[in-house]
Amino acid sequence: MQIPGVPPSELPDLTRAEDRISFIYLERSVIHRDSNAITATDDRGVVHIPAASVGVLLLGPGTSMTHQAIALLADHGATAVWVGERGVRYYAHGRSLASSSRLLTAQAAAVSHRGRRLAVARAMYAMRFPGEDTANLTMQQLRGKEGARVRRTYREHAARTGVRWNQREYDPDNFVAGDAVNQALSAAHACLYGVVHAVIVALGAAPGLGFVHTGHERAFVYDIADLYKAEMTIPVAFDIAAADSTDIGADTRRAMRDRMHDGSILNRCVRDIRTLLLQPQPSGEIDEEDSLSLWDDSGYEVPAGRNYTNAAEDVDF
Repeated sequence: MQIPGVPPSELPDLTRAEDRISFIYLERSVIHRDSNAITATDDRGVVHIPAASVGVLLLGPGTSMTHQAIALLADHGATAVWVGERGVRYYAHGRSLASSSRLLTAQAAAVSHRGRRLAVARAMYAMRFPGEDTANLTMQQLRGKEGARVRRTYREHAARTGVRWNQREYDPDNFVAGDAVNQALSAAHACLYGVVHAVIVALGAAPGLGFVHTGHERAFVYDIADLYKAEMTIPVAFDIAAADSTDIGADTRRAMRDRMHDGSILNRCVRDIRTLLLQPQPSGEIDEEDSLSLWDDSGYEVPAGRNYTNAAEDVDF
C-alpha cells in the first residue's frame, strides 16, 4: 500500500548539520509551510525561512505551528526547540537528523566506564587549555583551573568594556532581577544552548549523557557549550551591557546571531562532539548510512530482517 503524502528526503539530499544556519528565534507568530519554506506570520507581515538550511528554530511564547510546518522541518532534519520568554527556558525539542546510532552507542559506552569517562572529561578541559598538559590532573584540579580561567575572562571583558562586574548571579525564574550584564549572559547562553542542543540531537547523541555535568536532561549540552562561552557568549554579553540596551534579550539574540553568522560554530561543534566520542578519531562524512542489526550475546551483531527460527524447533511460547 502506498503511504499518502510527500515522501521524506533521502539522506544524501539533506543539508549537513555544520552547513546550516545556526538558529532562528521566533515569538508571537503563526508558523506555517509554503512549498519548501517555513513561513512566520505576525502583524508586520510574512517571512519565508528555507527549511533545508535551518539548524534549529527556537520557538518562543505566542508561537503557533501547523502540522505541515513541523512535518517539513522533520523531513529536512531540522530541530525545533520550544523555549520560554527571551529564549531562557527550555521545554522540548524535535527529532534527530542522524540515521545511525553510532555516536549514541559510543557516548553511552564512554559515560558508563569510569576510565573512558574521565578521558573524555579531560579532553574537554584540554580543549580550553591548548598547549597545556592536563592528562595527569584530577577532576578537582581541572575544575579549579577552569574556574580561574572563567573569572579571568570576566575581569578582562569588564576592563575592556568598562562594565562593572561583581559575580555571575541570576534568578532563572526572574530574568530582569539581575543586572544588565547578567541578563545578557543568560540570554546569550540560552542561544548557545539551543544551537548546541540542536547539533547534539541532529547527530543522534543524547543531550542528557554528560561527562563533566551530570544528573540533568541537558548535561551534555552544558558540557559542549562550556567549550565556547569564553570566546562567544561572554564577550557578546559585556558588549550588550556596555551599549545601554533597552531590550537586552532581543539585542543579545541579534548579537549572537551575527556572531554565529559564518556557521563556524556549527562546524566546530560537530567536529568536537565526534572527536570526543569516537575512538579512533573520525574522518569523512558526518552522516553515515543506517545499518539495523540485532545484538548477540557473543559480542557480535547479526543482520536484522530475518527469521532465525529453526523450523524443526518451532514451538509456542
